[in-house]
Amino acid sequence: MPRTLLRGIPASPGIVIGPVHLLRWEVPEVPADVIDPADIPSETERLRIALARTIERLRVLRERAVRDAGAAEAAIFDVQVTIVQDEELVGRAMDLVAQQFTAERAFDVVMHDWREHYARSPHAMVRERVSDLVDVHIRVLTILMDLPDRDPVDLPDGANAVLVTRELTPSLTLQLDRRRIAAIATDFGTRTSHVAILARSLGLPAVVGLLDATSRLRSGESIILDGTAGTIVMRPTEAELHAANVRRQREVAEDADLAALASMEAITQDGVRIQLFANVDLPDEAAEAAANGAEGVGLMRTEFLVVGRAAMPTEDEQYEAYAGVVRAFPGKPVIIRTFDVGGDKLPVGGFPSEPNPFLGWRAIRMCLDQPGIFKTQLRALLRVATLGDVRINLPLVVSVDEVRQAKGLLAAAAAELAAGGIPHRADVPVGIMVETPAAAVLADVLAHDVAFFSIGTNDLVQYTLAVDRGNAAMASRYTPLHPAVLQLIRRTCEVADRTGVEVGVCGEMASEPLMAFALVGLGIRQLSVNPFSLSRVKRLVRHVRATAAREAAEAAIAAGTAVEAERALRERLAAESPAEFHDS
Repeated sequence: MPRTLLRGIPASPGIVIGPVHLLRWEVPEVPADVIDPADIPSETERLRIALARTIERLRVLRERAVRDAGAAEAAIFDVQVTIVQDEELVGRAMDLVAQQFTAERAFDVVMHDWREHYARSPHAMVRERVSDLVDVHIRVLTILMDLPDRDPVDLPDGANAVLVTRELTPSLTLQLDRRRIAAIATDFGTRTSHVAILARSLGLPAVVGLLDATSRLRSGESIILDGTAGTIVMRPTEAELHAANVRRQREVAEDADLAALASMEAITQDGVRIQLFANVDLPDEAAEAAANGAEGVGLMRTEFLVVGRAAMPTEDEQYEAYAGVVRAFPGKPVIIRTFDVGGDKLPVGGFPSEPNPFLGWRAIRMCLDQPGIFKTQLRALLRVATLGDVRINLPLVVSVDEVRQAKGLLAAAAAELAAGGIPHRADVPVGIMVETPAAAVLADVLAHDVAFFSIGTNDLVQYTLAVDRGNAAMASRYTPLHPAVLQLIRRTCEVADRTGVEVGVCGEMASEPLMAFALVGLGIRQLSVNPFSLSRVKRLVRHVRATAAREAAEAAIAAGTAVEAERALRERLAAESPAEFHDS
């Protein structure tokens, strides 16, 4: 049988040899059958049982999610239970059964109607519920049609499986378990899509943007997934298996060596100190980041508190979530970004329908227009600041007016806490995300009103190059080393140096050794990376000279294209560092 190689986009490094767990999370096709009038009572009862079993299943999943990810994340299953229990939905399905529809056909018809209605809603909050409707649709029909339940949590511990699916829905994402899933492969996605960032955060090798892996792979067949190269080898030969095992063993040995770096400082060969912080997506990641040697948190994302929720989080709920991270880093900086929702991350609340949400009502714009929601978060942040070195980061700022309005709301939040006698800090440093060309160009103006800049390279690349970072078809044009992007980063660093404003990078560029080499050369002295990349980036820093990095960055900026810029960086890194960095 011939060897077949599937090529996708490398999303998270590592090699895994294991069986495919094909997750076809799709609504099954339902036959248009009818029943005899005499069977209506039994068919009605069959539907009731399926709905009850679905609710039971969702509650089990919720309990697991609470244990593994926390109550805030697990709330998505509460939303789905509410859907299954909706009296109007159940009533319409029962009416169709009374008209001699089979239970599965009745439920299928109603769910298709509901999904179409929700998808046409002018409110994004309502449209977001479509993914929950799809999940419920699949779960109930799976039971009614006696189909295999393919949820990833149903794999045995130690299955070492490669999860292969078209894309990961929020509820499926919550069920990922490293005791069962060893790697991820998806038809859709890009290097900066949700699944890619999640995989890197979990330390799971991943390949995305494979386009047709779900139709070409079969459950149970053994494959080799290489998250560094972005490939999957189907039907591997003995020689290929041996080579993959050798590379994997080398990586395991390398990981052991890297672990020894956790307690060492990130200092270049010519004595330049680099601060290495961690990006934290969920509070539970903080302890692992600290154990891996992070000197603080350069970016705590707070969207997990609102995305997929049925209600906004309370002030106390937010306080507890932030407090867990601050306590994991006693006396060290913890930079918490205010809600960056909108675009591809929709919260509860009435978002308007927008043809291009990435350029619409999102992030700081939404927060300033919803002062009640924003002040609740700001109060929680001011309260948790009594526990440590907390700093507040504002996303998608393009004008100094936005900074001043946010500071005004922060002062109002402090006044409310003071009036209530609630302990808090009123002098919390406020910084901004530099993730648009506007913010980079106006950095010298913005510097007078902020304490620090956090360069968010994911969006900075997207907005500078006019390339949708979530579009797999545009992945080849999403080039972080484009000279225009490098120039904006260098400009921001120069302004920060002149004005005394701290500056760091918290985007995905910081987590990749080659790009981290470029960032050090551009003047960045604070890198915030995903926890599993801390040691790799630290090793890079300790093996290179900042002067060589500066020369490399200057050559990259002078290059005419992203390809030429990357070549210039690779050549200088190859000359500067050990062979292990040559393919970084």
